[in-house]
Amino acid sequence: MAGNTHAPTELGKLKISRLLKMYAVPGIIAMTASSLYNMIDSIYIGHIHGVGAAAISGLAVTFPLMNLSTALGTLVGVGAMTMISVLLGQKNYENANKVLANVVSLNIIIGLVFTAITIPFLDKILYFFGASENTLPYARSYMFIILMGNVITHLYFGLNGVIRASGNPKTAMGLTLFTVAANAILDPIFIFVFGLGIRGAAIATVICQAMSLVYTMMFFFNKERILHFPKPFLQINGRIAKQSTAIGLGPFLMNSAACIVALFINQQLRKYGGDNAIGAYGIINRVTMLFIMIVMGLNQGMQPIAGYNYGARQYSRVREVFKLTAFFALIITTLCFIVSEFLPGTVCRLFTNDEELIRMAAHGMRVMNAMVAFVGFSIVAGNFFQCLGMVKISIFLSLSRQLLFLVPLIYSLPLLLQETGVWISFPISDTFSLLFAAFFIARLFKKFNRLQDGEDPSILGSNL
Repeated sequence: MAGNTHAPTELGKLKISRLLKMYAVPGIIAMTASSLYNMIDSIYIGHIHGVGAAAISGLAVTFPLMNLSTALGTLVGVGAMTMISVLLGQKNYENANKVLANVVSLNIIIGLVFTAITIPFLDKILYFFGASENTLPYARSYMFIILMGNVITHLYFGLNGVIRASGNPKTAMGLTLFTVAANAILDPIFIFVFGLGIRGAAIATVICQAMSLVYTMMFFFNKERILHFPKPFLQINGRIAKQSTAIGLGPFLMNSAACIVALFINQQLRKYGGDNAIGAYGIINRVTMLFIMIVMGLNQGMQPIAGYNYGARQYSRVREVFKLTAFFALIITTLCFIVSEFLPGTVCRLFTNDEELIRMAAHGMRVMNAMVAFVGFSIVAGNFFQCLGMVKISIFLSLSRQLLFLVPLIYSLPLLLQETGVWISFPISDTFSLLFAAFFIARLFKKFNRLQDGEDPSILGSNL
């Protein structure tokens, strides 16, 4: 897993298609593995004898809280990754190392505070997120252990992203693959051999992340690398922290919105379909996220390329990387559409043998993912603006699908269509989100077309 010890100057020189392959393929593999990492837990949990269906529903109840934890991690990590990409493009290595130190310090603080606040009120939080008396024991058992390892999770994901942004995507990928492989081995041991059930899945998750984190810390303590921990490696720079969190605000709000939306979905599904409907959403979410995470892997490949070239004022290369990334994202989400419409029952059976749960999940998947083919473009567009530091547009695109469109639909359509109304809210909001993303991308590219490589980007300013 040896990484580069030189500045990633190839980001500004090599052919874009080659760069995207170099950076996106490891990102895709890593994000696919990360999604499989979550699916493995769900599949094993769903086949725990006698309690599988209830445990799947209990696991689904934890999604909003886990999304909130992820949101806090992205507030620090995504902004730091963007800053590091741009600073490396500018060859400002000293400040890049300071940003790295901020990632560690802020993630430790945020992780500890989040755990301290949520643990005492965990049962009340899970009830609020849609748990019932039947599913609460499973949700609590899983989430308590995940929260106890929250700092490890924040550091692992945050620093893994920084490794990728520093020009070492293969190292980041290797760490993720190791974590997934270790989890696949430890899950059945802790769940079935040790008889720990859903708690065993959580323990295996934290242990695997801790093992990868040890290597990650060693990676950044290597002073021979361009990007490494400064002395002291635990420090907070107020200016850097403010700037990185401002850039990460878009993804933070997006994940926070995902928390809110998951909360509303669970509440509406419990009201109109019961615990099994929540479990069905948990299955659909795992399957859909497999494809979405592949798109996110593409975004990870695009991010350092777009950030570096924007910092180097090579606008033609910035345009090219977006077009290529969006094209491949469209292909990926189209595959999700095909699976959702033609193979939903087969896929759902991987997670459970409960026929009623399979029926509900297959129906929900067909309806929910009717417009998923176009989600890839919307995701890439939102991430593209974030890569360039255009925070306001990134935030708007991130929030529009989930809060502006989806939440009102989730509450209004079930009044007419019951449980199906929740599912059909998704394709409608996906359609509106696509229109907004296309509009803002068209405006941005019109501005880019007026710039020559090397010119000051201030022409793009506030009238975007």
